Amino acid sequence: MRTHDGSAGAVDHGSPGPGHSGHSPFRRPDARIARVIARALGDADTVLNVGAGTGSYEDPAHTVTAVEPSLAMRARRPAQLSTAIDAVAESLPFDDGRFDASMALFSVHQWSDPAAGLREMRRVTRGPVVVLTCDPTLVRDFWLYDYAPDVLDAEARRHPHLATLTGALGGTVTVEPVPVPLDCTDGFNEAYYGRPEMLLDPAARQACSAWSFIDDRARQEFDVSLRRALGSGAWDEAFGHLRCRPTYLGSLVLLRATA
Repeated sequence: MRTHDGSAGAVDHGSPGPGHSGHSPFRRPDARIARVIARALGDADTVLNVGAGTGSYEDPAHTVTAVEPSLAMRARRPAQLSTAIDAVAESLPFDDGRFDASMALFSVHQWSDPAAGLREMRRVTRGPVVVLTCDPTLVRDFWLYDYAPDVLDAEARRHPHLATLTGALGGTVTVEPVPVPLDCTDGFNEAYYGRPEMLLDPAARQACSAWSFIDDRARQEFDVSLRRALGSGAWDEAFGHLRCRPTYLGSLVLLRATA
């Protein structure tokens, strides 16, 4: 089902509030993650971006066709990017083999039927299909689970299992863990693995849609418990070694499928 805004997932991007991340200063493409995506796309010329949002990680080196069901997200795309097509992953309006490569970045968990969407991407793509997502079996391993378990429970439920994704893609699929840099500019939860104070900022939390699945009381309880742990030194005693770790291998993975 699609919301009044056209959004195809559980988050209505047309409604401001927690989880609304369009043009957030906390969600800026990270150059190191961008390089991982670029390597996976290879020398493709035409690239399809499904669930394109505001166009993060779209590279001007490619001719990009963007698909985005949310009217609000389409309206927020920068003027220098192509106008996004109003369509959903499960029914792409393109001929077979239309694109050299395709990508879905931080979006498959918002689709109503991820397997159907990936089969559609495979149908319209001659070369690699690239998916940046989270492994739900690893989501709860992050320290945030000690302070906001409901957030990561929601995140783990939303993300499809990798076996579902690889099965839908077919062909040869590689799964590559993506290192998250300590100063990552793309503010999903694990981007703050060594900077816990950042998650005390409500705007930083609001930029990550998982926080929209808990209520104000739970957010307040998180704030109080993390502040207490930071003030007492308990957080640093348990996780302080992360403050100087240059990269973190968590749940973020990149799938690359070739026919």
